[in-house]
Amino acid sequence: RPPERAVLVAGALMGAGDVIAQQLVERRGLQGHQGYRTAKMMAIGFCFVGPVVGGWYKILDQLVPGATKVVAVKKMVLDQGGFAPCFLGCFLAITGAMNGLSVEENWSKIQQDYTDALLTNYCIWPPVQIANFYFVPLQHRLAVVQCVAIVWNCYLSWKANR
Repeated sequence: RPPERAVLVAGALMGAGDVIAQQLVERRGLQGHQGYRTAKMMAIGFCFVGPVVGGWYKILDQLVPGATKVVAVKKMVLDQGGFAPCFLGCFLAITGAMNGLSVEENWSKIQQDYTDALLTNYCIWPPVQIANFYFVPLQHRLAVVQCVAIVWNCYLSWKANR
């Protein structure tokens, strides 16, 4: 898949996650839907999630080449032990900044939300990533992750915007 397409998919799915969060979780209804919030989440997907995650998978495949079960576990450990904590912190910081929080407010919100979000991440992503790294070719990994991430994006949107 061309990188541009992966970035577009990431943005669209971040937007879908926000729509689901607003309509099914927060029950805002169509009248209460915050279109600007959805647009911000899409922008984060286009400009941050797609490029960063797509690039990470390429780097990870170079660091740990192969597709055995042991390799898949090694990739998952690097992904969840190193990349995920950094990525999540950056995501929360970017979202806070885009929501107009001051540096102090943003730092306070990150401190409030980070641990819970990371623990929730660890409930979802390790088994997904082991399967992804073992069964899915590199060029399709971001797409697989983004499909699973519709639920994750819904959670992140709710967490970042409450």
